[in-house]
Amino acid sequence: MSLTRKLLRLGNSVEALEAAKRAIHLSDSVLRLCLTISHLNRAMYFACDNVLWAGKTGLISKLDQHKWSQRSFRYYLFALILNLTRDAYELHLLMEREARSRTSKQPSSPSIPLPPDHLSSSSSPATQAMNFGWLYRQLHLVGTVLYSNPPLLLDLVKNSCDIFIPLDRLGIYPTGPGFVGACGLASSVLSILTMVHPWLKLKP
Repeated sequence: MSLTRKLLRLGNSVEALEAAKRAIHLSDSVLRLCLTISHLNRAMYFACDNVLWAGKTGLISKLDQHKWSQRSFRYYLFALILNLTRDAYELHLLMEREARSRTSKQPSSPSIPLPPDHLSSSSSPATQAMNFGWLYRQLHLVGTVLYSNPPLLLDLVKNSCDIFIPLDRLGIYPTGPGFVGACGLASSVLSILTMVHPWLKLKP
């Protein structure tokens, strides 16, 4: 089953290269950089995966499978890091847009100055209350943005699940086969969900 799955992925390197060619024409420089390099790393990951498939089927003899496996997971990890960077960037842009929208809708209220002794102490109750209020507003803003943008939420969760796989295989952050399997299952379910409902796929 594993070899059959890898056989079906032989064309993924070409698909990733085509995606990189499309991403290089994006107007946003951050998205262009993240997506182009991410797709190129995915192409290299699939290419290494194809070499591993050829070694397991006997097409390439005396192949160092551990070496090629580690190499493929390094490409996979770098691609996922770039995908998460893209997700964080998209989230940041949407949070700024939502914050501006809220500010424009709220009537301006005069600010109440704090006493000098409150301003001089970062551990004062007033300062702690302000920090807690700011943190609560930011978390509420993140929740609102993700709730109103399901494609970004699904992509963020999927990439977060996927990244534990290469981290475990490369020995950077071992989590155990049970946790890795659960992350892989969750990622597969989300991938199927985006195929059943294409509007849930994050674009570009």
